[in-house]
Amino acid sequence: MAANNPRKELIFKIQKKLGRLSTKQLQTVLSSIDDGGDIDVHDLSEPEMYELIVDFVRSGKLKALDDEGVAQLLLLDEQISNLLTTDVCATGDDPNTFSGTDVSASQTGSASLELGLIDSGLQTATAATDISLQPTQTAGGSTDDIPPTASETVMNSCDSQHAERRVRNEQEETENISGSSPRNEVTPPLTLVLIGKKNSIDIGSKNILLDHDQEIHVKESRLYDLFGDQIILINLLGFPSIDTIPEIPEHRAFILLISNDQHENQYTSGLQWLENTLGKENSSNVMTVVTLDDSEEMNENELQNLKAKSSFSEKRYHTCRRSMMDENEIITLVEKIKDMVSENRRMTVGNQANPDETLATSEEADTDDKLMSICNSLEDIQKKRQKETEKLFRRLHLQDQHQHKLSSEDFVQIGPPIKKTNEVFERDLVCAFLQRLMMLDYRARYIPVQQESSDVNNSEAVQVSDSAVTDDDDLDALFTTNVDVDQSKENHVHPMDVQMAVFHCSDSFLKQKMITKLSQCQYALPLLVPDPLTANLECPLWTFRQITKTWKIATIKENGTTVTMKSMPIYKAETPMVSFFRLGSMSVSKSQLMNALINDRHDTFFHRNCKGSTKSCHLMDGVAEITWYCPAGKDNDFFTHCIAFCNLHGDSLAIGKQREILTEMSSVIVVLVPTLEKSQESTAIISMLYKSSKPLIILTADNDCSAVQVKPQKYKLGLKERSQSDVSEELKKIIKGLLSGPHTSFRLEKTMAKVSEIKVDEDEKICQNGKSAAMKIIELIERMDVAKIKDTFLPCQGQLWSNWCKINKELHHLKGDIEKEKGQKSHQLMKLREKQCDASDSKLMRLFTQSLQRLKPKEREYFLTWIQILIDALSTDDLSSILQNYDETWSEVLVLKKKHDKSAQLKHKQTELEDLSKKLQSATFGLEHIFREMGQIYEAHKSLKKPSLDQQSEWTKYPELAADLMISGHPMELMDGDAGHVPLIWISSLLQEVIKKLGDQRVFVLSVLGVQSSGKSTMLNAMFGLQFAVSAGRCTKGAYMQLVKLSEEIKDKYQFDYILVVDTEGLRALELAGNATIHHDNELATFVVGLGNMTLINIFGENPADMQDVLQIVVQAFMRMKKVKLSPSCVFVHQNVTDITAAEKNMDGKRRLQEKLDKMAQLAAKEEVCDVECFSDVIAFDVQKDVKYFAQLWEGSPPMAPPNPGYSESVQELKSIILSKAKQSKGITLSHFSTKIQDLWNALLNEHFVFSFKNTQEIAVYRKLEVQYGNWTWALRSEMLNIENQLYPRIEKAQLDKVELNYLNKEMSKKYKEITKAIVDYFEDDKDKEMLVQWRGRFDNKIKEFHEELVRGVKRKLDEVIQQNNARKMVDKKKTEFENNLLQKSKELAHHLKCIAADEEELKAQFSTVWSHWVKELAPDTKPIENINLEEDQLLVLEDLGVEWGLIDDSKRSKRYKNLSETGNYFSYITQRKYQKLFEESQQSQVNKTEAGKDTSGKLKTIFGFFQKLFGMASTTQHVEESKPKNNLQYEEQELIRSFIKKVEQESLEAIKSKPVATRGYRSTYLQELAKNVKQRVTEFESGKKYTFKKEFTVDLSLFVFDRAEGWLLNSHKIYRENNDALTYLDNKKNEYYNIFRSFYKGSSSAVVFGEIMCEKLKVSAVEAVCNKTGVDIAGEMMCSFPAFNGNRLNLEKHVLASLAEREDFNRFTTYIRKPRAQVEAFIKEEVKKFMFTTQKSKAQTILKKNVEDITRVISQALFEATEKFKHKKGNIGMWVEEFSSKLKPKLTLDTISCQNFSDINNFEFLKEEIEKGLKSITTEMSKLSLEKVNDCRQKPDQILIDQLCNCCWKRCPFCAAVCTNTLKDHSPEKHSVPFHRPNGVKGWHKRGTVDLVIDFCTTLVASDRGFYPHHDSEKTVPYKQYPTAGEKYASWSITADASMLAYWKWFICHFQNELENYYKMKFQGSGEIPQQWRNFSKEDAIESLDEMCSL
Repeated sequence: MAANNPRKELIFKIQKKLGRLSTKQLQTVLSSIDDGGDIDVHDLSEPEMYELIVDFVRSGKLKALDDEGVAQLLLLDEQISNLLTTDVCATGDDPNTFSGTDVSASQTGSASLELGLIDSGLQTATAATDISLQPTQTAGGSTDDIPPTASETVMNSCDSQHAERRVRNEQEETENISGSSPRNEVTPPLTLVLIGKKNSIDIGSKNILLDHDQEIHVKESRLYDLFGDQIILINLLGFPSIDTIPEIPEHRAFILLISNDQHENQYTSGLQWLENTLGKENSSNVMTVVTLDDSEEMNENELQNLKAKSSFSEKRYHTCRRSMMDENEIITLVEKIKDMVSENRRMTVGNQANPDETLATSEEADTDDKLMSICNSLEDIQKKRQKETEKLFRRLHLQDQHQHKLSSEDFVQIGPPIKKTNEVFERDLVCAFLQRLMMLDYRARYIPVQQESSDVNNSEAVQVSDSAVTDDDDLDALFTTNVDVDQSKENHVHPMDVQMAVFHCSDSFLKQKMITKLSQCQYALPLLVPDPLTANLECPLWTFRQITKTWKIATIKENGTTVTMKSMPIYKAETPMVSFFRLGSMSVSKSQLMNALINDRHDTFFHRNCKGSTKSCHLMDGVAEITWYCPAGKDNDFFTHCIAFCNLHGDSLAIGKQREILTEMSSVIVVLVPTLEKSQESTAIISMLYKSSKPLIILTADNDCSAVQVKPQKYKLGLKERSQSDVSEELKKIIKGLLSGPHTSFRLEKTMAKVSEIKVDEDEKICQNGKSAAMKIIELIERMDVAKIKDTFLPCQGQLWSNWCKINKELHHLKGDIEKEKGQKSHQLMKLREKQCDASDSKLMRLFTQSLQRLKPKEREYFLTWIQILIDALSTDDLSSILQNYDETWSEVLVLKKKHDKSAQLKHKQTELEDLSKKLQSATFGLEHIFREMGQIYEAHKSLKKPSLDQQSEWTKYPELAADLMISGHPMELMDGDAGHVPLIWISSLLQEVIKKLGDQRVFVLSVLGVQSSGKSTMLNAMFGLQFAVSAGRCTKGAYMQLVKLSEEIKDKYQFDYILVVDTEGLRALELAGNATIHHDNELATFVVGLGNMTLINIFGENPADMQDVLQIVVQAFMRMKKVKLSPSCVFVHQNVTDITAAEKNMDGKRRLQEKLDKMAQLAAKEEVCDVECFSDVIAFDVQKDVKYFAQLWEGSPPMAPPNPGYSESVQELKSIILSKAKQSKGITLSHFSTKIQDLWNALLNEHFVFSFKNTQEIAVYRKLEVQYGNWTWALRSEMLNIENQLYPRIEKAQLDKVELNYLNKEMSKKYKEITKAIVDYFEDDKDKEMLVQWRGRFDNKIKEFHEELVRGVKRKLDEVIQQNNARKMVDKKKTEFENNLLQKSKELAHHLKCIAADEEELKAQFSTVWSHWVKELAPDTKPIENINLEEDQLLVLEDLGVEWGLIDDSKRSKRYKNLSETGNYFSYITQRKYQKLFEESQQSQVNKTEAGKDTSGKLKTIFGFFQKLFGMASTTQHVEESKPKNNLQYEEQELIRSFIKKVEQESLEAIKSKPVATRGYRSTYLQELAKNVKQRVTEFESGKKYTFKKEFTVDLSLFVFDRAEGWLLNSHKIYRENNDALTYLDNKKNEYYNIFRSFYKGSSSAVVFGEIMCEKLKVSAVEAVCNKTGVDIAGEMMCSFPAFNGNRLNLEKHVLASLAEREDFNRFTTYIRKPRAQVEAFIKEEVKKFMFTTQKSKAQTILKKNVEDITRVISQALFEATEKFKHKKGNIGMWVEEFSSKLKPKLTLDTISCQNFSDINNFEFLKEEIEKGLKSITTEMSKLSLEKVNDCRQKPDQILIDQLCNCCWKRCPFCAAVCTNTLKDHSPEKHSVPFHRPNGVKGWHKRGTVDLVIDFCTTLVASDRGFYPHHDSEKTVPYKQYPTAGEKYASWSITADASMLAYWKWFICHFQNELENYYKMKFQGSGEIPQQWRNFSKEDAIESLDEMCSL
């Protein structure tokens, strides 16, 4: 060890010795150092003298003297040692004890000193080594500056009484762990062992703790400077192996270093290593230290995980910087370690004195011996108690929980079911006790325990005495005391020991919950509790804070008895207190006697005769229990006022402290004594009580006298041989009498605060921090009228929120000019939100939210509990008064109603009742209202989107704060009960934050419905240990949700992680009477039933009449769920049934309930228009299993009745039923729950729930499935295209003449299996698989159908090619002959001209001359096939039908026929029939129409109705404006004509495409057939119409059809001509054979020429293959990467609309509106074109280049393989070509080549080289291929994408014509839907009888009160809310109300207003006037709104 500073060590040595000096000795020392004699030492106290001496030895004066100063210190040390030695010798002690401390200044030697530890002032040891100094002579270098050390500071601050310190030091010096003399031994230095990962700290020279990386390191000056102690440091960082670890001294502590982000992992691994390597006993000596970087913040999530560890203790936890350079941090760390070491030593080390040691004089020793004897006796008792307590805790498995407390979270979790009584062992007692207590089962005290023995079943019921004999006459065995029997058997744990053990081992919140439940069970509660380990006395005041007692006081007046109700927190109740003591041992049970006084039917106090009682009870002695008697205001009340009764357990002679405290606070004292004699121990106490002013009642066990008043207020009463009832009656009378006069009162909060001898649990700092934060808020409101608090401090939820809710509901029930009204109301809503924002900055809310953010989790929990406690206390008196008035007024109203009194008095009382209800609502104030205000502040700012800067940072944190509370178990308001509204924005954000913190966990939603005050909340609280409000005046309003976690033991048995419980207000609530009750109840029931996976229907009582209304509401709610495909389950809970055990009665009750449900189902079916016969048709329901009967809650009459045990049994059974059913459910994710809330509430806001409900989660899942479906179908399609590309060239080149379906299926089988497997995986593995299952069968079938159709389609296409080939077989045969002849002739000509020198031009001329002769020779009689002239044929055909040429010419020139199907108005094409004029005259205004309807003759009414029927449209209103349109067709007729045109077009195209034009050529008769068909269809259409078409229409329609057919006819004829015209074929071959001729002419060999021919064939095939493959690949690339194409149909539609908006081209819009598919196809073509030629041209070229390389590689490989084969094998050119062609397949198909002219070729290697030369040229040419060439190929990318993307649903909305966006073509039974609905005027809808275009959205109309005409000839309107009832085309659509939020079409109408008006020849005027707000939308807003709608 390094040398230490001698001066410092000497000063420490002197200080230690000073602590043992007497007053006289201190005076001597001080006098010797007081040079001037200024100090009168006799006037100073010991501490003052001590301080002066210490100041001297550490003074600068001595320091300045250098060596001389040190010499003075040595002399002073010698003087003190002599004084001590003299003192010891004088008293007979061994003088050698301190001889080692004598110091001589002249001694020499090395400067060394070993100091003992100063352990935070708790333990002091004396130095045992001499000091020898050699002072240096250099100036300034002899001594160091001596700063005060940490230990010195501690010593000085602790020395308040010097004498006490001396005694303590001497006592501590007697302690010696090893047993040897402590005077001769120094306490060993503390050893700190560092463990953990090496990177957990930064080791460096400035690191105070560890400045270099060595295993063992003895600290030098730095730690000594800080502490003055020697500290050994052992570095075991990095977890070294055991063989490298040095010996570690016993006086040690371990520092476990862990990094900030690895709390839990490193803590666990570190402890495991320590226990495995050095032993488990070391785990109690671990200080956990989390290290952080300088700028780093604590990882709170990791810290919370660490704190959740059962082995973790906050007292043994520290944080510091990784650098460890901060002295303060290290000082705090070492002090914590010393505290830990001291605590561990106190727990494990005995306080035995060394018998050989003598510390005082003989007189002092005698005194000390006596004191020691008493102390030892007390210590022995305390040790014994401690051992018994520890043993008890071990038996109950609570040994760890006394340090690491049980928390309420451990018991709010849903764990395994409560064990039956015959299954409970000692290890289960604690859990069983708490579980049953939480369920309000007062039998939790009386749980019998089973013995854990393997031979339990074989054990004897009764023990047999070992002394038993067989001789019947021998009675010795009978009279023998069997002391040995049962000696080995341990008594079961006393029930009260279980209760108190749990109490001691619980944290404050679990204690509070436990005591609250004990109070509800009518049990006495611990008031004064001694700590079982320290015996310190504590009052658990905190545990009483949530107990509220209610009682009634009957006051007799002249006119009768008045009953006054009081309800208040019990800690505020000011009542008399009667205390009971027992002095001595007695046979009479004091507790039993007290029970008779309070409740003779229930054991409020546990007594010796209670079930389970044992002789030994370790934890109740000294406990004072309290209970309150609460009268019911009845004649049989024991007492007329509320009285507290206190019971001090144990012998009060031995527990004087508690007795004195209770005596002081009691109003009456009752003492039980065995006998009343002066010689008894109790005499002094009795005497004292008798003389005091307190009323006293003495009960004597040995006396049988009746009550005797000895003197005023002093009574005695005998108990001997007297019945308990007699004694209790006398006691009641005496107590009543005593309390009727003046008496002291007891108030728990106030009285206990005055007692200084006890510790109050609320004084803990953490509790006080929470309380002080709460008090800041309470101080704001405590002097206010409770009814005004909410208006003043919570303004956002008052009238502002109420008005907002009202207007928002009106927004869903619009009438009149809907869009204008909607705009006004939307504006009003925003104004209200602005007002909320302005009012949101209340001081109360600021304080509340700041506290939530600032406080630590436990402090925050205290804060919230304090707020609720204090608020309840404020409002108690007001609420009690209002409730009392309410009850009285309600009773008066009922009396008046029974008398059928209709007078003004009844109305007055009803008004008064309504006022009281409002007052009650205002006065009800709690924590939930503050949370509601947070929600409203958040919603207001969020709605405005532009929050004020000062508030933004605050309100954005609100959801996170609330989420923390919800996760920790606080209920959160789901539906505002006052406003009857769900704050969707707040709830959504709150749940989103919960998801962020927990993950998107699965929850099982359990909701409850029932009548008011039927015990719903009580039942849920008992079942799950929840916190729903149940106290008087605080019944649930609205709906609340609370998360309950599944425990780890049962989690794996369920498919969800939490149960989310939804509690609701009662149906038919009295407060809402007469205020739209039925609607409110229906709304609530539908909402709650829809949310729940299971709903508990709570029915109270047995009266069927009371049930009927509730059942009807519930059944209707379930029926609505069925209709919207939600399937919750239900359980009926029948509460308050008188006799639940009678099976027959239960069966009858179930039968009657079933009948009621069936009847209600039939009634509800009529209202909901549903075919239902019984309730089981609505929901899966088994009356035998799904109905649970509950006993009444109370066992007797409240307020003194305990809960009925049968009730808790029923709760437990119901819980088991719920969990059993829940096992079958997967629950729903929190995100799904959030969207479900939105969906249900939005649907409920509309009148017709079923038509309005939109399952957002289901829609999102379905849309995702659509995307997958697109991917699957594209994978199949692209594979099929590749197969087609392989087969098509072979068929085309006549190399394949048949394709079977089996072959195609086989080729597709691999890909099809991949896709079907992918589908199975998706449906089985996706997180939403429960929801996906409903579509699985349908999509399996769709994929199968798609695959089959794909295969059939390709076969059809290939068969057509085969058919064409067959049709031209003769031509093909001729072509082969032509080619052979041409080749031969070319060869001959070349040889003929070979000798003639000619240039290229001359050669061409020669060849051309010969070529024309060859053509005539080869095809002598062939005539060319002419091109067709369709325009001439069209004219002739129409003229043949009698059409004037002028009409045809006019139409052709104007080209109006081209857009016939998109014409805005067809009025110019029709001629009205003769009664048109009569119709126009009959058009009238709404007033005239009404009058016409009243015309008695009925003529005009009939005529008007007739024409209205003929020409009316589906008007959006039911009235007609006065301004009439002239010469105009109604909308419905316009649409009929347009549909007719499209139908004729489709029929005509199908007819013309059926003609064999491509194989047999064109005939003009085809056009004749078309024209005749058009004329016939026009005639048929006119039949029955009230108008006829002009000739122009027939002409235009015919030309329109011809125009549509023209392209197909020309293309087909071109194919026919190319395939069948020999002259055309020969003409195409001229250039090819010229090249052959030229090659022969130039002398090329056959191989060279053949190579050139092969290259030409290869080039054609390769280019075709490359282009087709590139077309497919480009389509595939766009499907994957292009945003518009890589999603579902909805995604495509969104991009189409965005593109239209960007272009702002009205013509494109009209095409989209009239022909959406045409516009979508045009969009696809445009985007493909842009992709290929502009935006992604390089990518497209890369794809092309890759395919060129691939094909080139295939050709080269085929050349090589074919040539290699014939190197060693004979073969001719034909065989080589065949081999080469086969190697090219399937990538490339070579055209047939005739080899008969090249039979001389046998050098295939040379041929290969020639072809390779040509291949280079081909490759170069192909690399220059343009993308235009690809776009002209057979596999066009745009057409591929059109086939893929447009193979979907194209049905259109019957109102606005928006296209269904379902990706599946036939998606039945899914209804058509689209989020992009639009104003109906976009399609041309206008008001019937006007030219006013309609601006209303159908999504707004379906929520309005308006109606429409479903057909043009309809006489009656259908309400928009019931649109599905208007017919199939309406019923097949799902149109949900969205308040027309889509800005896109509003912008479109404003932007193209003029164009639309011109197009339709109508106006946006009148009711169709465009709202001004619409004109504010920009194009950007329009496009952005598309994204918003797609996300819904």
